Amino acid sequence: MAAKKSRRRSKESPTANELLVLELQEIHSAETQLARALPRLNKAVESETLRELLEQRLSEGEQVIADVESALEELEESPGRKKNAAAEGLINDAREHTQEIEAGPALDATLIAAVQKTEHYCIAAWGTARSLAGATEQSSAAKAMERALEEGRKFDEQLTQLAEGEITPALLEGAEEEDADSEGEEEESGNGRGRSGSGRGAKERRQSA
Repeated sequence: MAAKKSRRRSKESPTANELLVLELQEIHSAETQLARALPRLNKAVESETLRELLEQRLSEGEQVIADVESALEELEESPGRKKNAAAEGLINDAREHTQEIEAGPALDATLIAAVQKTEHYCIAAWGTARSLAGATEQSSAAKAMERALEEGRKFDEQLTQLAEGEITPALLEGAEEEDADSEGEEEESGNGRGRSGSGRGAKERRQSA
């Protein structure tokens, strides 16, 4: 029997410029997907501060998209059509939370975590692109990615402060109120059973007398 020929594609060894183009294209795809998702997430949140931060991120993302398109044009490349699968998974995870958790502190806390996961991915991508742009002497791209990094780190810190200072305390307070209500209902139910038992006991004593 003749041996089957291997159909494996031959591996490539891209240049630094080609790697920069690939990184910029992935960033463009990630930011485009996020720009579509943020307005939907914004409608689901309860915290006004979180809503403002998401609007801020949308504006910053639009600038990143414009900068990336400019950098690709200088490299005589286009954004391409390949979807960034990693960003897609992170963004879909955030969308699913809005369908599974009702509006309130719990959803806000969960969405902050989901958005931060996406932002951390973006920060890593921007850092890689900045390094490649610097190495290949693409100064405008390097500056754009540095600006994105600064804004991204600040945004991430703002989300952390909001979660720790407002959202998590509200979530804990809501849980305590639910526990108190539950205990009150159990106590009332117990008192009702006690009164019912006392009534039956008195009736039985009168009948025996």
